[in-house]
Amino acid sequence: MSIKSLSWGTVLFVSLASGLGTTVQAAETVTAPVKVKVFAASMFEIGKNTGDRAGEFQHWYERYWKDSEPVAVKGALNPVYCDGDGVCGSVLGMGKVSSSASMQAILLDPNLDFSQAYFIISGVAGTPPARGTIGEVNWGSWVVDYDLGHRWAPEEGEPGAPTFMPRKGYEAVRLFRLNPDLVTWAMRLTADTPLKDSDAARAYRQRYPQEAARRAPFVGAGTHMTGDTFFHGPGMSEQAQYIAKLYGADDYVITEMEAAAITLVIKRLHGDDRVMSLRGAVNYDQGNPNETTLQHLDPAPGQTAGGFAETVENVAAVGSRMVDHIVGNWDTWQAGVPAPSK
Repeated sequence: MSIKSLSWGTVLFVSLASGLGTTVQAAETVTAPVKVKVFAASMFEIGKNTGDRAGEFQHWYERYWKDSEPVAVKGALNPVYCDGDGVCGSVLGMGKVSSSASMQAILLDPNLDFSQAYFIISGVAGTPPARGTIGEVNWGSWVVDYDLGHRWAPEEGEPGAPTFMPRKGYEAVRLFRLNPDLVTWAMRLTADTPLKDSDAARAYRQRYPQEAARRAPFVGAGTHMTGDTFFHGPGMSEQAQYIAKLYGADDYVITEMEAAAITLVIKRLHGDDRVMSLRGAVNYDQGNPNETTLQHLDPAPGQTAGGFAETVENVAAVGSRMVDHIVGNWDTWQAGVPAPSK
């Protein structure tokens, strides 16, 4: 299917030969919407979609949409691209507001049929050094909103006590357990994906004493914490873990800025049984024992983690395995997530 067919319906004007006293009528034919099988969402791209330094979208674009034409969607930050197999994607924008606004606009576009679509929310992220490493790729088992609640300064509460309390009334919008069968499939299909690493990332890991932080890149799963606040430091990391456990989720392993908001939009329109959150870790959520939180948040030149280029490539490599399996076995997947075999 040509992506040009996604444009507004072609209007055909039928006129009779001159001399015939018949009224000229117009007939309109509307092209059927594209049946989306998988939608891959990224949050930002650094420059162009191909040929320069890659951000979150470029490797996806080069794999699936290099020969596709962009289709503008009213209300979305960036165009949508689709290939002939029903794989579509777009750059939604960073943060909860921008990304969810773009997602809703795309879902409501009449040229796209999402009734049986699977969604991969993909991008880069941070990870606590006790649980993750630079270059790893992680599937979300739960998505939790970090921001919804009450917070106060530590000195204004009991010494050592939590400084967060959930706000009542937000239970249905702050916590999402992603389909366990879908997470199981994702891990089975992608756990052995070869991941790239870099010398800079290897050297940077050695600044941390935690065993997990020193690991080579791997594919894992756990709770993704969504916050517009780019929280940083061991205290904030402990609070994120506290919130995850308070809500009954798995261990907090990824900090990102969009997944909870995007999941809510998809859930309200199509349900969340087919939603996946996929993130690659490009930074630790705190400094090593020899630096302050502010030093880690604003590192000197040459003191960053490294591994960004390899991580965005790893995310697309892992995610595309899932996409290709779903599309290649569409007869099995179109009606819903098949039960994983024992």
